[in-house]
Amino acid sequence: MSFDHNSCSRVAILDHLSCFRHFPVAKQLQTLVLSILKPNFSQQNVVLTENLCGEILDKNPDIKYLKKLHSRICIDHDLPSKSSIAIKLMKAYAACGEFVSTRHIFDKSPEKDVVFFNVMIISYVNNHLYGNGLHVFKSMAGDGTNPDHYTYSCVLKASSGLEDLLVGLQIHAAVVRVGFGLNMFVGNGLISMYGKCGCLVEGGRVLDEMPYRNVVSWNSLVSAYAQNGQFDDALEVCREMELVGPKPNARTMASLLPAVTNTSLDSVSLVKEMFMKLAHKSLLSWNVMIAFYVNNAMPAEAVAVFSQMEAHGVEPDAISIASVLPACGDLSALLLGRRIHEYVIRKRLQPNLSLENALIDMYAKCGCLEYAREVFDQMKFRDVVSWTSMISAYGMNGKGRDAVSLFSRMQDLGLNPNSITFAAVLSACSRAGLLDEGKYYFKSMTEECGQVFMSCYTNIYAKAGRWKDVRMVRSIMKTKGIKNMLGVSNLELDGQVHSFLAGDQSHPQSKQIYGELDVLVGKMKEAGYVPETDSALHDIEEEDQDCLLAVHSEKLAIAFAILNTPPGTPIRITKNLRVCGDCHIAAKLISKIVGRDIIVRDTNRFHHFYNGVCSCDDYW
Repeated sequence: MSFDHNSCSRVAILDHLSCFRHFPVAKQLQTLVLSILKPNFSQQNVVLTENLCGEILDKNPDIKYLKKLHSRICIDHDLPSKSSIAIKLMKAYAACGEFVSTRHIFDKSPEKDVVFFNVMIISYVNNHLYGNGLHVFKSMAGDGTNPDHYTYSCVLKASSGLEDLLVGLQIHAAVVRVGFGLNMFVGNGLISMYGKCGCLVEGGRVLDEMPYRNVVSWNSLVSAYAQNGQFDDALEVCREMELVGPKPNARTMASLLPAVTNTSLDSVSLVKEMFMKLAHKSLLSWNVMIAFYVNNAMPAEAVAVFSQMEAHGVEPDAISIASVLPACGDLSALLLGRRIHEYVIRKRLQPNLSLENALIDMYAKCGCLEYAREVFDQMKFRDVVSWTSMISAYGMNGKGRDAVSLFSRMQDLGLNPNSITFAAVLSACSRAGLLDEGKYYFKSMTEECGQVFMSCYTNIYAKAGRWKDVRMVRSIMKTKGIKNMLGVSNLELDGQVHSFLAGDQSHPQSKQIYGELDVLVGKMKEAGYVPETDSALHDIEEEDQDCLLAVHSEKLAIAFAILNTPPGTPIRITKNLRVCGDCHIAAKLISKIVGRDIIVRDTNRFHHFYNGVCSCDDYW
């Protein structure tokens, strides 16, 4: 905890220092803080000693307090010459990211031992100035200072950060030459370095040759495989840990994250088992499990883990929130999303770029465009993801011109759109029928057109009735192996997400759902409904043709909601495919028959059905 002069009162700072009550210098600490915070404060026997300074510096005070303390130290006759004070000052400045001040103290210190060099090197490395750290390392020889095992660990981090294999090999040779080749900490650094440089065989060889290994050693190799996309090999290392090494911990799970996207069911089971076996489930382990499920398109499971975490009394942090919000959006779990947003405000977790971007995305996917824009407008800092999320939100809600306008504003501010931004603006043009604008942005892409762009461009052609062009692009997509997906519709009720497949009969209320659907179909036919067996919009993604139109997943979800919610309650559904023409007609009729707002988010856009009319004006 730091001494925050902008937000903490003097009382709060003294309360913070009360944690030192078991130290013999507690009274001196409180007196010194008062003397620094209040220049006119006077008390006898305020003596700035080496021990007293060390106690404060070890607590990493904030930069304003640190500079005041440094000034007090400089005017003392003895303290500036104390090497222990100089080292602690360097560490404190480094913790504040003030590597310039750290370097100033380093340069001014007349007698520097290996600890001085180590602190300076790690200060640069922790601030991602890897080249500077290596330069300090090279200067040690001219100063006559021999590196120790910690020095080599630090410079290995620098070579890892630079992904410079040549430097890493040179350090490895030096390590062997001076006799640190069997040191566990150096070995851990070598594994990480080889992993960052893509030399996985060499990293594995280092682990095999280490006489002493801890969980960090194994995690370093797990991370090396995962960072290089070799998830099966990473899991194999985890299995080996279970047999011969220390048991996997939360860091092991975190090391797997770079490669846990669209993994097999066996891999999912293994990671879940690893999580369940943890003796102590820390916040990190919960966060990893949530992110694991989100990355594997398992939003319901991610939300369930988040709920379990809360039930176990573990307080979510910004990472927890940013991880679970995409799952809330995918499930249209608006109630949970809003509760989480209230928690963010209450805990003052903003500003936080990742978290705020996730809030925009969640509200957009839940059809709450005003809330999404409110979060966007209140952001102090925005990156490309922020703009892309908001552009996508407008597109999903059929506001193509607003999306194009925001895209233009983004470019005017000098921000360069990425491929996802282009996909978002193309999709917005598609949903709003902006053919000319879509062609303009498509041509402006400098990179080779990918599958996402082809899908967006296909939809633009389809909306314009240019079916020859549609067939041409679809033919290209087929050569790339794109397959249809099974339709799934999700609906949140009382904090639980219910999922329905086309023709699904696994739900506990299936009998009642199908009975209600039969009644609805009868009333729809009385209103003139005729099943639409041909996709009027030449839908790219069709549900299984063996399934009857009457039991498509969104119809089942609507019937379930009607059975389980009071009359007049809005119905919110998320579908993983585009709504077919027949379901679109049915939803309009049902909204009028039962007097409900029905909001359906498909892969293309939002559909707000009310009193027999859809917000898309039958254009999607």
